[in-house]
Amino acid sequence: MSGVRPGTRHYTLVCSSCGNRYADDGLLLDCSRRHEPAFLHTEYHSDHRTSGIRTGESSGLFRHAPMLPVARTFPEVPGPVVHRAERLGRRIGLDRLWVAFNGHWPERGAALPTCTFKDLEAYTVLGRLPDEPPVLVIPSAGNTAAAFAWAATRHQVPCLLVVPAPALERMRFPAPLDPRVRLVVLDGAATYSDAIACADLLSALPGHHAEGGARNVGRRDGLGTVMLAAAAALGRLPDTYVQAVGSGTGAIGAHEAARRLRADSEALPRLLMCQNAPFAPLYDAWRCTGAAAAHGDGDSDRELEPLARELTNRRPPFTVRGGVRDVLTESGGDVLCTDNVAALAAMALFEEVEGIDIEPGAGVALAALAEAVRTGRVRRDELVLLNVTGGGRARQAHDLPLVPAEPWLRVAWPGRDEGPRRVAESVVRLLTGLAAVKEAAR
Repeated sequence: MSGVRPGTRHYTLVCSSCGNRYADDGLLLDCSRRHEPAFLHTEYHSDHRTSGIRTGESSGLFRHAPMLPVARTFPEVPGPVVHRAERLGRRIGLDRLWVAFNGHWPERGAALPTCTFKDLEAYTVLGRLPDEPPVLVIPSAGNTAAAFAWAATRHQVPCLLVVPAPALERMRFPAPLDPRVRLVVLDGAATYSDAIACADLLSALPGHHAEGGARNVGRRDGLGTVMLAAAAALGRLPDTYVQAVGSGTGAIGAHEAARRLRADSEALPRLLMCQNAPFAPLYDAWRCTGAAAAHGDGDSDRELEPLARELTNRRPPFTVRGGVRDVLTESGGDVLCTDNVAALAAMALFEEVEGIDIEPGAGVALAALAEAVRTGRVRRDELVLLNVTGGGRARQAHDLPLVPAEPWLRVAWPGRDEGPRRVAESVVRLLTGLAAVKEAAR
């Protein structure tokens, strides 16, 4: 791990609403002024329109360090792999389809350790932190928790991860987790949204800090390296960018990266965000003339039904300044929706044609893109970048011995009314007990 001297960060944080500027401390999530909810975004001090590639580095995430909000980098962190997918394009009716593959695919040189593009955000967020960080509190449906758990284990960063029980199937690693990486599992019918509600309480504990999700510039810019890698491979920006979304953080990051890269007369890529019926709050909000996404009580049942559970976010940053609605509008984009049957068929198609398994979210994106081509929303001659946000999990399990993660705490979920408080109380009791043991050992 390499660091930089204090005060030498190569970027400034700027509020999307009022334009207020901040020197970053590695933890800042929001503007201090009172106004509408608004994202901070990064403004880099140098012009890096050549994809921000660091001299002497030809591959990996941190080849893009000049356009990442990091105070330190980590060695041997893979990045996205971009290739032209001619055969797949022909099968769905496109002449110029490119794929950004994020996962495990040795023949293509893809080696993201937890098989999704969440690895990109995890290492960028950790690289942004101050030298002595608080415990980061991170809710997840599975992929984000896996990425942060392994990155934090490799580099001894304290994290508290909150996940619903089905997420455990994603939590398999080359070695046991570091003791500073604590995994809280919600047993029963808890959902990703319940994990978020618990994390909101836990982040207020002394010595803990919310990682921030879409509000964290490290997340958005880390995920935006997909666009940086694609621009380097294509020699230009794509016409259309396609990605499955839950919160939309990755698509926002791709748009922000494209905005930094584009030449004066170059059009921004049209964003096509894809969701998985029956739980598609961003699709519903966008279709309802841009109103805020609804969060009715009935959504909790629908949240359990999509194939791609990683896309189930009941509180996406839709109306936030600089959020989903703004980037869709600026790019001339759209939100698409597809069902489980189509997503499964798309996953099978990708494996048949390309020779590697992909995650359900990536199947959702491919299925939605194929339908958009069939209906004329996407022209045959468009230069399309499909972000395969995760893949190669079955291949990795075949190639590498993996160890299931051991939860630090499991809590029986009593329901949404009592659940977050019950989880917070259980965490506090366990932390208090650990503190007493340490004190007695002195």
